[in-house]
Amino acid sequence: MFGEVNIEVQDGNLGRNSSTGSFVQVKIGASTSTSTVPVLVKNTMKPAEIKEKLGCTPLADACIDATENGLKKLYAIPVKADVDGTIGEVTKTGESKGTVTASGKPNNAYDVVVKITATGKVNKGSFAYSIDGGNNFSDEYTIPLGGTFELPGTGITLTFADSGEEEEPFMEEDAFSFSSTAPTLSNSSVLKAVESLISFNSEFEIVHIVGTSGKTLWAALAEQAKEFLEIYKKPCIFLCEGRSCGSEESRDEYLAAMKTERKGINSYFVSVVLSYGVYTRKDLRTQTINFAGIVSGLLGQAKESLSIGCVKEFPISCSKLQKLLPEGIEEYAKELDALGYITLRQYTGKEDYYVTNANVLAADGSDFPYIENVRVLNRIVREVSKKATDNIQAEIDPDNIEASIKPFEADLGIAIDNCIKDKIISSGSVTIETENVNILVDETLNVSVEWVPMGTVRKFNLTFAVNNPYGAGAE
Repeated sequence: MFGEVNIEVQDGNLGRNSSTGSFVQVKIGASTSTSTVPVLVKNTMKPAEIKEKLGCTPLADACIDATENGLKKLYAIPVKADVDGTIGEVTKTGESKGTVTASGKPNNAYDVVVKITATGKVNKGSFAYSIDGGNNFSDEYTIPLGGTFELPGTGITLTFADSGEEEEPFMEEDAFSFSSTAPTLSNSSVLKAVESLISFNSEFEIVHIVGTSGKTLWAALAEQAKEFLEIYKKPCIFLCEGRSCGSEESRDEYLAAMKTERKGINSYFVSVVLSYGVYTRKDLRTQTINFAGIVSGLLGQAKESLSIGCVKEFPISCSKLQKLLPEGIEEYAKELDALGYITLRQYTGKEDYYVTNANVLAADGSDFPYIENVRVLNRIVREVSKKATDNIQAEIDPDNIEASIKPFEADLGIAIDNCIKDKIISSGSVTIETENVNILVDETLNVSVEWVPMGTVRKFNLTFAVNNPYGAGAE
């Protein structure tokens, strides 16, 4: 008989109605860099070092956000983009007769502003540029004699052209603005990168798919997660980025669309972040971002059983997160949360922002509706499986089954004892079936692992009343 450890997770035992993280995370995203192995990123690295490894790309940005918000180390898998980023139309503000055009393959989503800082022609006038919508500007540059200027690290080239008239073509304080989109990966490229983790030796618990994705990929990742668990004994959670509300889309239309995206996806190994907002990154760029990178950073701070929605522990500073987008989306947070998406919110009387709930796309009634539940499950599965593997092909006395299995129960129980010591579960047990065991024929032991999870306070019911010490019955 081929020796192995088989895993089954039973969901529904709780009967729900309709220490810091032990393992590293992995991020998969489009990048200009190439590497045959995952790239190690640590929180001790400066943003410039991360960009040097991964380019000025969405993958690098996600790593910067995660390490700034608590993740100590991660592995990034850079993947060549399948679809190039695009450059939008250039809009001029002011009286300049000259033109500025943009070309190239942008490495990321940028809001570029080119501000004329001194009136003049090429080789005389000067400019400064911003890639974050005018929040931060570069040093001042002379408009090049040849007219072309590469925006460092962006993949975008500017071309300045005189008007051909005698007057000065570029006027001080005028501006030229345009936006770009980031390069993207196809679903097949993402799944290929995910499959590469089968042979990845380091243990990981979160796989962040950087970039907007939808129902088709979520469903595929749900199947991949099941395979990772049952075949490769590598339980993990896939953290994805859902799309934002479109500029031509009403909030009600967006909610309806997200309900449709959610239908048919029932996996507690897939989590989707829907919140977007204006955020100032560690390198001081202020941009509109999806908050999955920040969520993964908070998970890096939290012990497995602790919700990253814990108000005391995990505030997201309002000095960093300026506002949620689109305007008014907070009114839909409750509905989106009920659908199982991750959103951000504010509480009355508090200026900072918080994760509403660390939801996963679990089925109604699941014992594992939140990331913290799944992280505990995955740790127990991972650690008990290791102990079971250590005991494959160990001897057992068929005439004294009960005594023979005691060392196995004790060995497998070490993983549960460690979880209790780390206070990520309240109690737990490992039981090996002794009745109807035919070890000489089946060569199999059936093991039951059960635990009582830590509870989480998600609501307070407060009752207030005036007490009259002089009322009826008072002494």
